[in-house]
Amino acid sequence: MKSIVLGYPRIGEKRELKKATENYWNKSISEDDLSSVTKVLREKIWKTQDDQGIDLISSNDFSLYDQVLDMCITLGCIPERFKDLNGLEQYFAMARGLQKEGVDVRAMEMTKWFDTNYHYIVPEFIKNQNFSLNTEKIANELKEAAELGFKAKPVIIGPITFLLLGKEKQKGFNRLELLDKLLPVYEALIKEIDAIGVEYLQIDEPILATDLSSIEQLAITKSYECFSNIKSGVKLILANYFDCYGENLELALKLPVDVLHLDLVRCASQLDDILCHKSFNTKKTLSLGLVDGRNVWKNDFEKSIAFIQKAKQKLKESNIWIGSSCSLLHSPLDLDLEENNKEIHSEIKQWLAFAKQKLEEIAILKKIALGQSNDFVDQIFEENKIANKNRRESKLIHNQFVKQRIEALTDKDGKRNSPFLTRQLLQKATLSLPVFPTTTIGSFPQTKEVRQNRAKFKKGKLSQEAYDSFIEKETEATIRFQEEVGLDVLVHGEFERNDMVEYFGEQLDGFVFTQFGWVQSYGTRCVKPPIIFGDVCRPTPMTVKWSSFAQSLTKKPVKGMLTGPVTILQWSFVRNDQSRSTTCNQIALAIRDEVCDLEKAGLKVIQIDEPAIREGLPLRKNEWKMYLDWAVGAFRISASGVKDSTQIHTHMCYSEFNDIIESIADMDADVITIETSRSEMELLNAFVDFKYPNEIGPGVYDIHSPRVPTQVEIENLLDKAARLLPYENIWVNPDCGLKTRDWPETKSALENLVQSADKMRNKLSQLV
Repeated sequence: MKSIVLGYPRIGEKRELKKATENYWNKSISEDDLSSVTKVLREKIWKTQDDQGIDLISSNDFSLYDQVLDMCITLGCIPERFKDLNGLEQYFAMARGLQKEGVDVRAMEMTKWFDTNYHYIVPEFIKNQNFSLNTEKIANELKEAAELGFKAKPVIIGPITFLLLGKEKQKGFNRLELLDKLLPVYEALIKEIDAIGVEYLQIDEPILATDLSSIEQLAITKSYECFSNIKSGVKLILANYFDCYGENLELALKLPVDVLHLDLVRCASQLDDILCHKSFNTKKTLSLGLVDGRNVWKNDFEKSIAFIQKAKQKLKESNIWIGSSCSLLHSPLDLDLEENNKEIHSEIKQWLAFAKQKLEEIAILKKIALGQSNDFVDQIFEENKIANKNRRESKLIHNQFVKQRIEALTDKDGKRNSPFLTRQLLQKATLSLPVFPTTTIGSFPQTKEVRQNRAKFKKGKLSQEAYDSFIEKETEATIRFQEEVGLDVLVHGEFERNDMVEYFGEQLDGFVFTQFGWVQSYGTRCVKPPIIFGDVCRPTPMTVKWSSFAQSLTKKPVKGMLTGPVTILQWSFVRNDQSRSTTCNQIALAIRDEVCDLEKAGLKVIQIDEPAIREGLPLRKNEWKMYLDWAVGAFRISASGVKDSTQIHTHMCYSEFNDIIESIADMDADVITIETSRSEMELLNAFVDFKYPNEIGPGVYDIHSPRVPTQVEIENLLDKAARLLPYENIWVNPDCGLKTRDWPETKSALENLVQSADKMRNKLSQLV
């Protein structure tokens, strides 16, 4: 019996990776300095796993930006526009774009990794794509681990997952046609890994948790039969996670791999399905993903042991592994760092386990399963039983007022008073906006001074009066800038806010917060997801103070800025003792109360961001309708308490909309803003084909890249949009909020954006 984790957080206890990478980008440290930081982090990660009793320690799960981007480099899948660049300049240009003298290249697309809040860089494919092997990263990490005394298990992304998560950048071919060119590179990779002396290679194929066509299934079979023909001593671990194998189960059981990993947290029923399946070979090893890699709740040892005992009825102990459900990348690093956090009630803290604690859980489960009992193991087992019992019976999690509001909900609570066309006429009369109205998505740059003042205020080193004075100054300066540059609908800048979910969770009952519970979202962007432990409600208004202050400074409309219920749910660690739909409706009622208060305070435009609607979609289509019904319903509950003349916006980014466009229309937002710049308006096609009836802002400025778009570039994108959509329904805006950008590039980009909108209006006036 072995203990295994599929991957581990790489950002460091105090986000050392983020800080070092950003310092490298800012040229304040060298490439060698960055390399030194990453080497120390890897050593600590490996030592932590070893110290906690993990048998199979992962390598190549560490990344400077993203593991899919790393795989692009490993396989030589580098778009032509980056070919003249080298090393880290090329690597980061692929992720972020690059703009310097003589070079102006846009970044590759970025989207969500299955149904998580982690973003990956989307591989780009062209017809007759060539691949080439680069094992430098994998080999160097294995060498590093060996020199430190660790025998590592490298992790790579499987060929079918890699292909299907990418995009064809030319028409007239299917990316699976590239498999014959790709497989020889994978074969060479496995041979090189074998030559290093690796015993196990983990191949991640989470695409097996999705609906696959017969052609895609054949491609899986072809790939792994190809691997089995390699004369190699490397044993293959096939890792699927985030859901069952489902219709792909028989296929997976027949694949010539040594170990099959199961995510038993997201799909507990599959163990029975496998053990009873006619194609299951009992000589094959099963890796049981029992410890939740995506949530923070302590494992229930009694339930996990029951799974292990069931496996023992059919398998030898040596053919049973115990591990995490998926990579622990999606978990906060270490609960011990919260020792002095008074925000987390001591009763709640005993219910939690972060990545480091999950390692211990895996190791303890293995000891219990092997009968290796001692005083320490017995004590941990008993504490686990008490903690889980305490959580089930705790009075902290229940609020009868909230439960009564949920029970009283009716269909009427999710409907605006009038249809969109009626509302649109009233809103045009109320707001008096020009065609191609300009706005931003919400936040403006959070400078070092903003972050420092917020931190001082939280630590009690800055008075409420002094802090409010500072926020007033920043807000007024931002309003004046927006007026000067000529934006039509303004925002207050959100200088009082940290993260778009954390800020709201801090003001809602039923949430607790970590101090160091950072989780990587993309690249150097880390978030601290709130923990929803109980029933959710809003004790007092959350955003009215600063939104109404901003509106008092200008005659132009200012948007009230809120995060929607589905996104708050998706980007939090959610209680697992009731349905997610119930928790989402609780949040929706809290947001509804805030929307109504903003309207009463004089805000005529209110944005309820829902970037996570698509992300929350189940991986299999037969479960989509149930999810979309309650997710869309929750948004409508949050938005439907206002008058027809109040304009409701929503924002979505980095999503594929084709499959859910009808549900997006059902949200019935007056205006939706979306990300389209990296895809050069490609994502807009779903709205065009569907004939989306409401107003839409196709993002024309990629805020995740430091490059400033030119006026011509933005105008070309708007021209594309105007050829596809009714001009009277088009808004002009960036892809997302501007909090991560610097002021100089923000000002330049927004000046270009407004001038492009003016050009479009002039063109239109000449046609009329």
